[in-house]
Formats: sequence, structure tokens, C-alpha cells
Amino acid sequence: MMAQQPDIIVIGGGSAGAACASRLADAGQKVLLVEAGKSDKDLRSRIPALMANIVQTPDFDWCFQAEPDPSVGGRPDVWPAGKRLGGGSAINGMMFIRGHKWDYDHWAKLGATGWDYESCLPYFRRMEDNERGADHWRGTGGPIAVSEIRSKYQITEEWVKAVEEAGFPRSQDLNGEKAEGVDFIQLSQRSGLRWSAARGYLEKASPNLEILLETQVERIEVENGRVTGVSVRQNGEARTITSRYGVVLSAGALNTPRLLMLSGIGPAEELKKHGISTVLDLPGVGENLQEHPATHLVNSVNSRTLNDDAKGLAGIKQVMKMALKRSGALTTGIGHAQAFIRSREGLEAPNIQLAFSAFAFDITDKGNLALRSESSVSTLVGLMRPSSRGRVTLRSGNPETAPKISHMLLGNEDDVMQLVEGLQIARKIMGQPAISGDVTAEVRPNEELESREALSHYVRAATIPMYHPVGTAKMGAKSDPMAVVDADLKLHGIEGLWVADASVMPTLPAGNTNATAIMIGDKGSDHVLKAITEKASAMAA
Repeated sequence: MMAQQPDIIVIGGGSAGAACASRLADAGQKVLLVEAGKSDKDLRSRIPALMANIVQTPDFDWCFQAEPDPSVGGRPDVWPAGKRLGGGSAINGMMFIRGHKWDYDHWAKLGATGWDYESCLPYFRRMEDNERGADHWRGTGGPIAVSEIRSKYQITEEWVKAVEEAGFPRSQDLNGEKAEGVDFIQLSQRSGLRWSAARGYLEKASPNLEILLETQVERIEVENGRVTGVSVRQNGEARTITSRYGVVLSAGALNTPRLLMLSGIGPAEELKKHGISTVLDLPGVGENLQEHPATHLVNSVNSRTLNDDAKGLAGIKQVMKMALKRSGALTTGIGHAQAFIRSREGLEAPNIQLAFSAFAFDITDKGNLALRSESSVSTLVGLMRPSSRGRVTLRSGNPETAPKISHMLLGNEDDVMQLVEGLQIARKIMGQPAISGDVTAEVRPNEELESREALSHYVRAATIPMYHPVGTAKMGAKSDPMAVVDADLKLHGIEGLWVADASVMPTLPAGNTNATAIMIGDKGSDHVLKAITEKASAMAA
């Protein structure tokens, strides 16, 4: 343990927590980072293609399961959450995408002052080490490596051309000036290996930072309206750790509300159900849960894909390519190219993400991915701004119990129709001259499903979560009764407690959420540091 009392305790060494803890330590604060999982230094995490083997593996993943969802036929979906240093960035598909300018400007309009796009952009730039180089929108020299794909297939280039042939623009950088159109995906990798937030922020961290692994926080301690520390359990032993200025909670959109409620902070009626004394009645805790719903178009093709390179002698060659050149199939992320498009007129920003992969898979009953045996490609069709809102509550007052996740992926009929429109566009793209010669069959949904009604039934049966939960401790003005933290990430009503993770997002940004979560931790450190500095000055006066 740290010889001196830490200035600040950060709960959770995930995407946001790693960034926040590192930046605070670099600024001279004595930081204790408490992480429930193990180190990220495991080949199964470092080698990108092995991601399918670690999702829904308890050593890497909390393996949460949502309640049965009537909007998808009563199916209880799996909801992964990283349980390693690096959190989601240690197990995810590595797609590095920020979202659209509109998303952040919308946050500011909803009460998250200072989180508009122009205010967030400097933090996106300072956290990046981008292979494409620095410009007004992109950064170099930062802790998070952002690289081009190294698992290259001709059919991916054909798909990009086909998107243009279908009438959508080419973007030179979807994280740059034009966050609409089609481009090749960039990944959070370096030299073909996963580059998690733990690798970027913690491997060369300041000596001011101490990390406790395999340590479960059971409660945040509050006395007289101020946070004093945390109660933890490590190796079966319970103890309380105090801090000088307070706690930053970065446990993620599913665990953050759970920990707040276990600490007596949340809806009073919910706490009462589980025999937890109310420290602060804060009704927004656990509410506003959002998730991107998505379905897939899968095609058999006569071109070489990763499915071919994953078996037999070809698979052995790919192992050699990874070992010698850090390239090939083992470096793959979950996607190879993507497009952000509008499926209808009158929208202020793209509503559909199309992510193309030069491989296709089936999802097992456990939520793992299994590659198809034949040459195949897939187009993920994701809805970026769903209407549905769910909630995270407690199952019991026992800290060992998983949270209760209640959410309808397709709770609104128009959300279904937007996904149908996205599927129709994905089909149109596969029929363009640049790629149609490669297509031998449509596997899912299959050509027989042509009408909007038939496709809507497919959408309801085949839609899955994209594993992007956000919003359960949303940022907003004090006048908003459902806001949990203010624009400085300080919890409304309690001193010395900040939240910095995906739970504070008022709404979902377009695309994969990991880059945004890291940015929140990086930017959040400046908000926490400002408050600590002011507190220190007041104490010294």
C-alpha cells in the first residue's frame, strides 16, 4: 500500500479510469487506482484476433446478462464489461471512432456545458498517437496508438468503392473534418497488437500512481456529505482506505450505478428495497441506460477472406505473418471499413453505421463469435441514436451480486424501421458493380426476405447489442432532476466524488464508444485537478 494517504482514489482501471488516474498522477497528485480485475499483460488480450476468446470469459469479462427483452422475442442478451486493467479497451473490437460533431454539441445543449465538440477536440488530440499524422483534428505523441488496419483484403477496397457507387461520399478521415461517408477503419493498435488504455496510460505511469489489482470496491464511504474513502475486499480481507480529497468513480456504465447504490446513493425507493440506508436520494442513478442496437447482413463470396486464412495451412502462415511482420489475420479488429450515412432525409446527422468485415461469424449461445467455415463477409448495420431507454438497478445489497440490467433494444417501432432502411442500403451496396461479382449468396437475412415487413421481423429476431452501454449517471445541470453529475463530473449533492466514464454521457455518440470513454477520463482529470487545487488552496489558507 501507498506509504502516505493518497490524494485521490480512482475506482476502476478501465478505459476512462486509466486515463484519469495517469493524468492526475502526472500532475503531481498521489493517486491510488483500485481495479477488480487482473493485469492486461496477457497474450489473449494483446493479440487482436483472440478477442473472440476472451469476451464472456470470466477472467476478462464481468459476463453480465440483461433481463429478457420483449422487443427481441424475450431473449436475455449478454452485456460484456471488461474486467481487466484497461477495461473495455482490453477486450473490445478496437475500432477507434469518435462520433459526430453533432453528438457533442447536443450534449452541451442538454446541460453538459463545456462538452461541445470544440471543447472535447483538444483532448481527443492530446490522447492520440495517430499513424496518419497530426492536423487540426488529429494528434500525435499521445498515449493511445491509432493505426491503420493490417489485415487487408481486396474485397474491403471493393466495398469502399461500392459505397461510393451507391451514392455516399468518401471521407478521408471519419475522425477528422468529415465524420460522414465511407473510409477504412482505424484501430487502437500499435505494430499489429492491441493498444489498450492500460498500455497507453499506465505502463510508463508516474511514480505518484499506485495500482491495486484484484481488489473489489464494495462501498464508497461518505461522512457528513463528503466522501472520505472506499471499503474494499482483497484476497478475502476487507478494509477501508481513506483519501485526502476524495474519489473518482470510473467503473463503467453498468458497475458505476451499482456501486453508487451500494453506497446509499441513488433512488431512495430502490435502496429501501434492498435494506440500504439512503445517504443521498438521487433518482437519476441507474436511469437513462442506452445501447446501440445492430443487425447483420452476411454474404457468401468467391473472394479470399479472413475465414479462409483462419484454417489449415493458411492459418499457420498467418501465425508467421503476425510473428515476423505484425500483419495479417491475427491483427484483425472487428471491422475493416465503415460508413456513417443518413437513411432518410431531414436528419441532422448520420443515423446509421455500416461496418464492413472481410469475414463473417455466427454468435454462439454464450455470446462468443465463431467464424463461418466458408468465404464470407458481413456488414453490421447499427442504429446510432435509438429511442429506447433502460435502467440498471440492484438485485440485492450484496456487493458480489451482478446488477439488474433492464433494457429494450427495439422499444420503438421507428428504431426498427431505421434498421430496416439500413439493411436495404447495405444490400444496395453489395449489389454495386465494384463488389457484386464477388457475391455468391446472401446468408442472412437471405434474398427471400424482401418487404419491409419481412425485414422488420428479421430485425426483431436478429438485432443484438453493440456492447456500448452509456448514460446511467448522466451529466447535466442541477436543475435537471435526472442528472447525476455536473459539467465538472462532480456528483450532485456530495463533496469529493466525481464520475468519469461512459455512464456520464447524456446520449450515445455515433459509432463505437471506447474513444469517447477514454476522452472523458482524460478531460475529466482536468476537471478533478481544478477542484483539488482549489480545495488545497482553501485548506492552506
